[in-house]
Amino acid sequence: MTDKIAAASAADSPDAKPARRRFLGAAASGIAGAAAMAAPMVSVAQSPIVLKMQGAWGAKDIFNEMAEEYVKRVNEMAGGRLRIDYLVAGAVVKPFEVMDATNKGVLDASHGVPVYWYGKSKVASLFGSGPINGCDAPQTLAWIYRGGGLELYNELLKKINLDVVGYFAMPMPTQPLGWFKKPITQASELKGLKYRTVGLAADLFQEMGARVTQLPGGEIMPALEKGVIDAFEFNNPTSDMRFGAQDVIKNYMMGSYHQAMEFFEIAFNRKKHDSLPKDLQAILRYAVEATSSSNWWTAMDNYSRDLQDLQSKHGVKVLRTPKAVFQEQLKAWDVLTKRLSDEDPFFKKVVDSQMAWAKRVAYYMFVNEADYHMGYEHVHKTKLPA
Repeated sequence: MTDKIAAASAADSPDAKPARRRFLGAAASGIAGAAAMAAPMVSVAQSPIVLKMQGAWGAKDIFNEMAEEYVKRVNEMAGGRLRIDYLVAGAVVKPFEVMDATNKGVLDASHGVPVYWYGKSKVASLFGSGPINGCDAPQTLAWIYRGGGLELYNELLKKINLDVVGYFAMPMPTQPLGWFKKPITQASELKGLKYRTVGLAADLFQEMGARVTQLPGGEIMPALEKGVIDAFEFNNPTSDMRFGAQDVIKNYMMGSYHQAMEFFEIAFNRKKHDSLPKDLQAILRYAVEATSSSNWWTAMDNYSRDLQDLQSKHGVKVLRTPKAVFQEQLKAWDVLTKRLSDEDPFFKKVVDSQMAWAKRVAYYMFVNEADYHMGYEHVHKTKLPA
């Protein structure tokens, strides 16, 4: 007990107090420093980089939903550092003008199709809707990304001074021959018909004798009502039904060689694109691949259901395009492709690349593919149109 009292007295002695204060001060500083290190770092949030993108699609078109699937994926993956604001057709420029606006920086990005600017070069249509070579849309999209197509596309952009970075998404199913007041039973019935389509398909139908008008989707029904056109194709049962085609025409002809494959073109102003950090550029690029799958799933669900509704709820006659029309389309493609290849060596270069790819890839698919047509008829006990 005496020893404890002595120790306490020593600690409280005048000589001991300065040393004690130094110890306590050092301890307090250490605690404060540790607390500061343990506290979370507070950073000032930076505003996201915002890209203004406009689509070439009317507000009700399912293609807007498909564009938004891309925007959603980019915005979620970018983690607040980048945001795409999406606008519908006409918000800034007309549908056929989105590529020009992106090139000039009026828009930062666009969601459209190459056939909408093929007036600058007919080669553009080869990256969406071109001559038949045996490949379908998924196989042709593979040509773009694995067969040299993207390099040729970039070569085209450079040739015609479009300063954009472009990607392709969504291998679209074959586009229907379209909507007709009277069913088309032979190719000669297309002669003189006032018909809406776009891109090289316009050249094809002109070769077959039709009088073609090229219009964006939102202008089709007004043109039909005014008699500017007699018949039209756009893309798919869902878009067509949302336009209201079934309220005016009751004959819907499925299958055609005029646009047997097509893709969305997602383009960015190059300066804007290249100013982004590399990881954000990668998000823009790889979101395209994810969107291709998502768009396809959305299409299969909607297109198939709406085709059934057109028949059961709206009394539309869904007809298969006659083989005779397919055959005449092939002949017209032969003439058109040769003529354009003779006129433009670069057109020929792209067609030759596609043909070489198709000869190998389509051969594999045709030799290996199951006979799904036979399987469908067997399982569902339903005879399909020939």
